[in-house]
Amino acid sequence: QLFKYTELQKSFHFNMLGLVDGIQPQILGLKSLLEKFIEHRKEIVTRRAKYDLKKAKDRAHILEGLKKALDHIDAIIKLIRSSASRDDAFNNLIKKFKFSDKQATAILEMKLQALAGLERKKIDDELKEKKELIAYLESLLASPKKILAVIKDELKEVKDKYGDERRTRVVKSALKEVGEEDLMPEEDSLFMLTRSGYIKRLPPDGLKSQKRGGKGLIGIETKEEDIVSQFFMANTHDSLLFFTNSGKVFQTKGYEVPETSRQSKGKAIVNFLQVAPTDIITGVIPIAKDQKGSYLFMVTANGVVKKIDMDDFSQVRRSGMVAIKLKGDDELKWVLSSSGNDQIMLVTSDGNAIRFKEKDVRPMGRGASGVMGVRLDKGHKVVGADIVPSGVEKGLKILVVMENGYGKRTDLKFYKLQNRGGRGIMTAKITPKTGKAVSAHVTSEDNKELIAVSRKGQVIRTSIESISVLGRATQGVRIMKVESGDGLASVVVV
Repeated sequence: QLFKYTELQKSFHFNMLGLVDGIQPQILGLKSLLEKFIEHRKEIVTRRAKYDLKKAKDRAHILEGLKKALDHIDAIIKLIRSSASRDDAFNNLIKKFKFSDKQATAILEMKLQALAGLERKKIDDELKEKKELIAYLESLLASPKKILAVIKDELKEVKDKYGDERRTRVVKSALKEVGEEDLMPEEDSLFMLTRSGYIKRLPPDGLKSQKRGGKGLIGIETKEEDIVSQFFMANTHDSLLFFTNSGKVFQTKGYEVPETSRQSKGKAIVNFLQVAPTDIITGVIPIAKDQKGSYLFMVTANGVVKKIDMDDFSQVRRSGMVAIKLKGDDELKWVLSSSGNDQIMLVTSDGNAIRFKEKDVRPMGRGASGVMGVRLDKGHKVVGADIVPSGVEKGLKILVVMENGYGKRTDLKFYKLQNRGGRGIMTAKITPKTGKAVSAHVTSEDNKELIAVSRKGQVIRTSIESISVLGRATQGVRIMKVESGDGLASVVVV
């Protein structure tokens, strides 16, 4: 439609009418037009060369006569003076010195003073020049390739003198078809997802930063029974992989999610994905177009983990496909992008954390169930899963946020590496005041702000630096004032 109804692409129609052989008007195609033009230029160059050749030969003939006259200049001057008439002098020059008619005429047309003042060097130089020109013109007329070369050189001269920069670009390969993605702006956006299946996209500055302890703003209008489940940052050209609690994966593009206002409730996810009515989107991961050689690391609520090659999800059917085979009442909660050599940090609702090597989990196929990542006590679940990048542990901290609005940061160095499948060590002191742990993240100096969302849709955006760095066995500080009957549901760091 852009091509059809806008100036993005414009066509000009015209008739290429030409006189063929200077007589018959014909409508010519581009190839025929060029062929006729080249033939016309060949004729012009040939006729010009023949004219110049005749002129050069005539002049060379005269110069040869003048050169001969210099050898007998005194006798010729005496002969001209003693002749009774011009015709008599003409005949005497031809008879005595063997000049041609043209040579004799040229000599007689010169004044005696000019004839006497002839310089041999000038005549020799000009004669040499004419002979070289004659040789060139004869070789030109004998060679069609040389004629084409002259045409080419003269076209270049015209181009150099009158040409300007072309307004279109010539490419060696065919232009790719312009699709919907090519017309969409490429920009980072903030995506928000609710548990009942509504999604919206906001510009990254859609929420203003506030001081720690504030009440926050309404970030999304939700129904009373609905809660905000997830925030994530992505580019509009990224492929978004949506993982459901039942272990299936769906795919869409970031720009396919409409950008809305902060107060809007967003659009139903079923408008983009063929998600079953009983399924909930519990994990979303953006994948850039050029992202290769990475893995996806999955974590379930019951502490099961699984690693799978990211390329296994390069072509996801519109109806979705299985990402992990779950057992019993387990649910898929997190999907993380990893290099294959990173470390994994898991945090549980009772305030424990375990850190182990990603290599402890081998890559598996899509239909695999996974292996135990952390052992849980009865009634507790995994509430946080994150990557500890290989070789960049310095400055990393574990951020833990609790249900009643409390949070804390602890240096990563206080969490030793353990074997996969253990119970871990304490990372937060859980009390009735703090409530259970609801979210945990590995943060770095690049993470500047935290966005926390309550079950009723209250949102606060605050500086991560404002959250105190404390020991492992501590309750933390208040991040957000949570109203009675409400509680923090999810947290995202940006």
